[in-house]
Amino acid sequence: MSRVYSRIREEGRRVIQIEVGNGATVRRIAAMPGRGAPRSHP
Repeated sequence: MSRVYSRIREEGRRVIQIEVGNGATVRRIAAMPGRGAPRSHP
């Protein structure tokens, strides 16, 4: 079953998949440059 994501672009998904394959943790991926904590919109 394939998931559909709309908040990140295809390139970002590829980077995450590669990092997960390399054994990266969620925290490590989140700490990557250009990846900040999600912000809620008022």
